Amino acid sequence: MGNSILQNPLFGLTLSVISYALANLLYQRWRFMHPLFSCTGFIIIVLVSFRIPYEDFKRGADVLTLLLGPATVALGVPLYKYRELIRRNLARVLISVLAGSITGIAASAAIVGLLGGSHSIILSMLPKSVSSAISIEIAARLGAIPELTAVLTTLTGLLGSMFGTRILSWFRIRDDISIGIAIGTAAHGIGTAKVFKDSEQQGGFAGLSMGICGIMTSILFIPIYMWLK
Repeated sequence: MGNSILQNPLFGLTLSVISYALANLLYQRWRFMHPLFSCTGFIIIVLVSFRIPYEDFKRGADVLTLLLGPATVALGVPLYKYRELIRRNLARVLISVLAGSITGIAASAAIVGLLGGSHSIILSMLPKSVSSAISIEIAARLGAIPELTAVLTTLTGLLGSMFGTRILSWFRIRDDISIGIAIGTAAHGIGTAKVFKDSEQQGGFAGLSMGICGIMTSILFIPIYMWLK
C-alpha cells in the first residue's frame, strides 16, 4: 500500500468502520461474540498481514477516540432518569462495588501468583477491572507495565461483556440492578455498553458502578503503593 494512503487519517478511520461493520455481521450470527472482540481481531490481521505500522492506523483511530468523551457524558442520562431508584439502592451499590473492587484486586494477584507470574505481571494485572484511563495510570504509579495493563483491561471488558450476564444467569441473578452493578464493577465501559443493549436500567447501574469502582479502586491502591515503596 502506498505511504500516502497509509498516512492519511482516513485510512485508520475507514479500516475501523469496515472492521466494526463486519464484526456486527458476526454478532448478528453469534450473539455471544462482542463486536469489539472480532473488530479488534480484523484490524490486527490487516495490520500484521500488510505490515502496516500501528502509528499509521492510529492517526485515523484517534478521531474515533475523540468521540469517547461525549459517549461517556451520555452515561449521565440514565443516571438522571433513574435517580430515585439509585438513591433508594445507593448503600447496596456502594457495598457491592467495594466488595467487587477488593475481590477483583485480590483474585488477580492470587491467580497470577499461583500460575507463577512475575512481580511486574502481577502488578500489571491488579487494576484490570477499571477503565483503561485509570488502570494505565495506576500501573504506571506502581511501576508495572502500562501497555500490558491496557491489554489486560481490554480483555477483561471483552470477556465480561461476552460471558458476564451468562454466568450471572447460572446463579439465577436476573434483576437489572444486580446485573448492572456486577458488570459495571467487573467489566468497566465495555461491559456497560453491552448491558445497555439488554436494558437501560442495567446500563444505568453499570455506568454508576463503573464510575464508583474507578474511584474506590484508586483509593484502594494508595496503601498498596505505599507498601511497595
